[in-house]
Amino acid sequence: MNLPDIELEEAYIKTNRTLLHTVLSGPRGGRPVILLHGFPEFWRGWVKQIPALASAGYRVIVPDQRGYNLSDKPKGIKSYRMKELVNDIIGLADALGYEKVNLVGHDWGAAVAWTLAIWYPERSHRLGILNVPHPAVMSRFLLHDLEQLRRSWYIFLFQLPWLPEGGMRAQDWRGAMRALRGSGKVHTFSDEDVEKYKEAWSQPGAITSMINWYRAAARYPSGWMKDQRVHVPTLMLWGKNDVALTHSMAQPSIDLCDDGRLVFFEQATHWVQHEEAEAVNRYLVDFFST
Repeated sequence: MNLPDIELEEAYIKTNRTLLHTVLSGPRGGRPVILLHGFPEFWRGWVKQIPALASAGYRVIVPDQRGYNLSDKPKGIKSYRMKELVNDIIGLADALGYEKVNLVGHDWGAAVAWTLAIWYPERSHRLGILNVPHPAVMSRFLLHDLEQLRRSWYIFLFQLPWLPEGGMRAQDWRGAMRALRGSGKVHTFSDEDVEKYKEAWSQPGAITSMINWYRAAARYPSGWMKDQRVHVPTLMLWGKNDVALTHSMAQPSIDLCDDGRLVFFEQATHWVQHEEAEAVNRYLVDFFST
């Protein structure tokens, strides 16, 4: 498997009783960077970041998270609790022989990255977050901010059985495709991208497993330690035209970080790593090199 000017390796790595399909690139002796995708993507959500990080000398590790694409899809909503999602990534680092890693997360991947850094700060060198607030800030805004509540309508829809899956699958994934493209700029996702996503969504059991992340979050909320602060150096990159998440949550999230930096992209949407790839890559490489 290849991207332009970069070689990709594929592996199925056993972690937390689950096989994660994982794409790796860059020198084996390079400092590790784990990239965590969100909904409804898979490892290809980082296709514009992998070459830049690998070329900068990092060992880039990009799993399909549980329930997605070619990774295992455990049955039941409980299998998608945050505890399991975090343990997957801890186990992935263990399996590859890393005590500490750099983490980058987008969307649900950012929620996993935030939580791992809070629960296990000793396992993270640095934390990169794209367009998702600190979990405590997200919880507060969902309870008290009417604008964020309005934007989060789909979370409540996803709690229903069967209906969300049917709506996304209908007419050759027309609903899912329109939601994906409609939340970004006109050319954020190419026709080739969409075909790759449809292929991933069509894997047996995938779409229910993907939506089960939302169902598990509502049914099995994470237990938080008293200390919600993030002690790992943190860089947050945020596209301000995010239709799902108000940028008002960004600064309160950075306020919970001992060493945090926030960068807004005025014209970018939720898909900032696709739309502002060159700048995102530069920020990440600089951040991890200091």
